[in-house]
Amino acid sequence: MLTKSATVMLTTEAKEKITAIVGRENFDDSQTGCLVYSYDATPNFQSMPDAVVSPRNTEEISQIVKICNEYRIPIVPRGSGTNLCAGTCPTEGGIVLLFKHMNKILEIDEENLTATVQPGVITLDLINAVEAIGLFYPPDPSSMKISTIGGNLNENSGGLRGLKYGVTRDYVMGLEAVLPNGDIIRTGGKLAKDVAGYDLTRLLVGSEGTLAIITEATLKLIPMPETKQTMLALYQDIEAAARSVSKIIANKIIPATLEFLDQPTLVVVEAHAQIGLPTDVQAVLLIEQDGPPEVVDRDILRMSEVCRQEKAVSVQIAASEAEADALRTARRAALSALARLKPTTILEDATVPRSEIARMVNAINDIAVKYNLNICTFGHAGDGNLHPTCPTDSRDHEEMERVEKAFAEIFEKAIELGGTITGEHGVGVMKAPYLELKLGQEGIAAMKAIKNALDPNNIMNPGKVFAKDSRKRVVVTR
Repeated sequence: MLTKSATVMLTTEAKEKITAIVGRENFDDSQTGCLVYSYDATPNFQSMPDAVVSPRNTEEISQIVKICNEYRIPIVPRGSGTNLCAGTCPTEGGIVLLFKHMNKILEIDEENLTATVQPGVITLDLINAVEAIGLFYPPDPSSMKISTIGGNLNENSGGLRGLKYGVTRDYVMGLEAVLPNGDIIRTGGKLAKDVAGYDLTRLLVGSEGTLAIITEATLKLIPMPETKQTMLALYQDIEAAARSVSKIIANKIIPATLEFLDQPTLVVVEAHAQIGLPTDVQAVLLIEQDGPPEVVDRDILRMSEVCRQEKAVSVQIAASEAEADALRTARRAALSALARLKPTTILEDATVPRSEIARMVNAINDIAVKYNLNICTFGHAGDGNLHPTCPTDSRDHEEMERVEKAFAEIFEKAIELGGTITGEHGVGVMKAPYLELKLGQEGIAAMKAIKNALDPNNIMNPGKVFAKDSRKRVVVTR
């Protein structure tokens, strides 16, 4: 059972001041209200905030932050809670900041090809709104049906289209944000070129709410691709599938989507989706190309030839958009499907150069055998971002110890192969102990200098990014 500690960080005086700003209906410090926001999608992390606050505009956020800075109250900005690194779990209490009132698409500017949005906008709602007028917002995290733009910005979310189109950061032109002292700043704008000063926009995107609270974003849009085609290549050899990925890129083809699923993942996804996915092969590549019809036709033909040359046992081109959409939907449902296997599902991400995908997948499989675990692997093969996923049970403490050791070795292997500990899930609490593997002591010191300069009182999402003693998944109570 979760309990609050005897020392409540939110004093009566501070509570009254914040309530006066947002109204009683937007301030909730009840046990039930706080419990809902005591966890995110990360297994086995939970901690009660002292209150949940729902501001209505940027000015209210500025006033709230000034009070929190004065009283040293932690602030955790939160979207839909789909975070997978405990980045939005209020591990040090304080207030959780919700953006349910700040959920508007403020403008779609067809002349400048931009959309200006508030942080509470659902990602898919934005995608649908711009596509309705023939424009395109490419970032497409698998959680896009429920994730918010603010959450995407804080985590620099990726997606299936990341290989060709990049990630969230590549579509952020300007921000409005509230600094830890309550100051409101604007960075960037609708400009195609702007090198006036430090690039604060890129600094804030992916900072996981540790430096500022993003209250508005100006996002880049592009013209909607004219057509797209989807195909599925089947392999009995994982290394052949990996070689196909490298060879496609070497042929100067950049597909919109180039996804990998291993056999254990295929079996579970097909049982869940029931769309006729093959389960008797070792791996599949889900490949999609978009653009002008003649380019799409040419690229799909060439990629199918490459796959066959690399010993694909079958190459199937989707006969209709409905069939293609079923394949994409099945891929996006991989985590949901795997979550049906055991009470706890540990989904991680590690990225390596695409030329090292086969070695990384083989290493994951060897590590799974070493620790007697079932680890399924899928991910964005085109950009080397893999998602090893372990169905387990957090109540089995001995197995959880093996899970932790296995993932530690997976991250170390990714670094050894020239990769990184996270490609799109963020650092949060879960990856913090491994950040030094990637950045070194000097890199960590530089990041801390930035954090301390902007947030000397450490109120912005404290306990995240910078490592504590242990990575073990424990329930934190207050």
